[in-house]
This record gives sequence, C-alpha cells and structure tokens, in this order.
Amino acid sequence: MTPEFARDILFRAGDPEDLATLLEIDLDASVLFERAGLFLDLPETHEFSVSERRSLQASLDAGRALIAMDLRGHPLGFIALGLRDGLPYIEQISVRVSHMQRGIGTALLDTAFHSLAARRAAALWLTTYDHLPWNRAFYERNGFIPVPEKDCGPDLRADLDFQRRWLPLPAQRVAMRRAPA
Repeated sequence: MTPEFARDILFRAGDPEDLATLLEIDLDASVLFERAGLFLDLPETHEFSVSERRSLQASLDAGRALIAMDLRGHPLGFIALGLRDGLPYIEQISVRVSHMQRGIGTALLDTAFHSLAARRAAALWLTTYDHLPWNRAFYERNGFIPVPEKDCGPDLRADLDFQRRWLPLPAQRVAMRRAPA
C-alpha cells in the first residue's frame, strides 16, 4: 500500500541502461551519511566501488530494480534487489535527499516486498548501519528485524565482511530480515 504522501509517485522497472541514474540517485542520497560523519571517498576503480556497480547492474539486468519517479518522469529513488544464499536481498535503496521523508522509500520497500511475497519468497534481507537514527529505525518501522550474524547464511556473512573491510564504522554494520506476513 502506497503511503498517502507518496501517491504522486510513479514506478517503473529499471532498465539495463539505468545504471547511471541509479548511481546518481545513490550519490545524492549519500549526502545524508556524510552529514552523519560517514565519509567514503573511494576511486571508481576500487574493489568496493566496482562491486557496488556490478551489483546494481546485475539487478537491472535481471529485472529486479524499481525506480520511483515524479509525475514528470524525473527519477527520485530506487530499490535494487539481488540474491544472497538464494534469498532476496536489497542491494541498495536510495531516495534523493530533496525527496526524503515523503514515503518514497516505504513505497519502494512495500512494492518490492509484495512482489516477492506473491512469488512466495521466504524473506527479504538487507545490511545496514544500526546506529544511525534514521536508518535501522526506518527498516524496523517497515517490518525488518535485526538478525544475529551467526543466523545469516554464508553469502550474507561474506557481504558483511566485505562491507566492514571498506565502510566507515564497520562494527555498526548489521543484517536485517523482513519475513512474509
């Protein structure tokens, strides 16, 4: 169900040529993390940067990305899904800073989750920072719960290890899961 304040948002499936759009939205959204003191200035050739682009492109290629747009067709946010341990995983969800707190992120999550539920997916997974006041709380409001690392599959644990190697405040990275209703 789309939140009342996100009703003027259109959704379209991501296309393999949308990588630059997703990267632009993600860069814009990353300002919020910088405001919280989390700076990540890696070159495009760094293994983390390359991995992020590959994951987004794989999501686009597989038809597992959804883009939120305003009524004029300007992209405002996206969600890109992949698989970890054979289960749906949020590679990235980002909304432009100028359009945050309007229900777009919630609408993207709900749309992705209901699509997966229709296919009888067991759960939707993600990794995130647990200490930021807007991050973990946002996911918890949307039905996600933290999962101890020992209860994660090997792919997800490998992702957490990789993220902790390159992202600021590595100890604050956690896995979360939303089970079907």
